[in-house]
Amino acid sequence: MSAMTPPRAGSRILRRIVTAVVFAIVAVFILGPLVWLAAHAFAVTWNYPALAPTGFTLRWWGVVFDNPSLAAAVKNSLWFTPIVVICSMVICLPAAYAFSRFSFPGRRFFLIGLFATNAFPKMGLFVSMASLFYGLNLMNSVLGIVIVQLIGTVVFMTWIPAAAFSAVPRNLEEAARDAGASRLGTFLRVTLPMALPGILVAVLMSFLASFDEAQGTYLVGAPTYLTMPTEMYTLVLNYPRQVAAVFAILLSIPSVVLLLVARKYIMGGRLAEGFQIR
Repeated sequence: MSAMTPPRAGSRILRRIVTAVVFAIVAVFILGPLVWLAAHAFAVTWNYPALAPTGFTLRWWGVVFDNPSLAAAVKNSLWFTPIVVICSMVICLPAAYAFSRFSFPGRRFFLIGLFATNAFPKMGLFVSMASLFYGLNLMNSVLGIVIVQLIGTVVFMTWIPAAAFSAVPRNLEEAARDAGASRLGTFLRVTLPMALPGILVAVLMSFLASFDEAQGTYLVGAPTYLTMPTEMYTLVLNYPRQVAAVFAILLSIPSVVLLLVARKYIMGGRLAEGFQIR
């Protein structure tokens, strides 16, 4: 046994070194862009090959907050996203319950069809929709933007809640019915509370999908309606990189906050379970 100890100890040390290296690479990959953005957001100037900024300032934050077009983009994002999420819940949650509880012809086809909306590049779909929207007078309209952004939320708001509803034990619902509860009462008191964590994950993922959608929103809404992601195009092309860095930080804040709020559900496997419905 003593002869086996050194190789095992060496193997453990090697695994720890590999783990540390992988962790460092992942940390740099994830935190590196955020550090770059933070540095440029407060830098007076910082150009290659300089190793440090020439100074630090809050000027670029003032440029963002004092610019009417940028303020309008923030307002539009915070206005459109909740509307899209609410519409997605109204449309998709009944469908998710039906996929979970009922078997009907074409069920698997419709499930795969919903998933396929996010499986391919969307620009071709958006261009086709734009040609249709011109005929329906939906270009540069709130309704047109909502429809475009709904495409990115459908798969989350259907698959994840459907799996959450499927995970609710049928015997609990039957026990509630035997105790005299109505179908609606059973759903509100038993099914919905148990499925709520999965629905919450779906809501958060749908919020992020809508908030970050840029291509379709720009194609349908510009120049009348510009959101934060679509405004990034203008910032990158026409403003100093420091202004774009500030706006990128502001754009990432809702995503980071919401992911931190839902981390225990996402890390607990709720998100993965949502794509395992059969």
